[in-house]
Amino acid sequence: MRQGNAGKDPAEMQIAEVIHRTDKMLSNAILAVLTEARNHACEAMTAIGQQGMAPTLEYFAAVVHQRMYCLMCGADPDTFEGGDPDIAYHVIRNSQNIARHYWSANIEVYPPREGDRD
Repeated sequence: MRQGNAGKDPAEMQIAEVIHRTDKMLSNAILAVLTEARNHACEAMTAIGQQGMAPTLEYFAAVVHQRMYCLMCGADPDTFEGGDPDIAYHVIRNSQNIARHYWSANIEVYPPREGDRD
């Protein structure tokens, strides 16, 4: 169990631990698949005489990020249709806050909208 859980409901702690372990498993699986995609692209480029032309792992991560953003917003990741602009606003604002807080990014975060809790 995690530190700082004194006095919390044991069932809630177990649930949180299962979710945490599953999050780690998912993150590790995604990194493995991104690495596999990059390696596959490198091999395929070499096979056609284009060594050094394969996209980086970060390129493939950006592709996944874009598709997941669409999924989170309810949009079709192939057409970008059907997304919820309110969810998009909150996802972008969250990303801005992370960049500003953890990485000292010099950006202006979208202000909270009327009726939103900050």
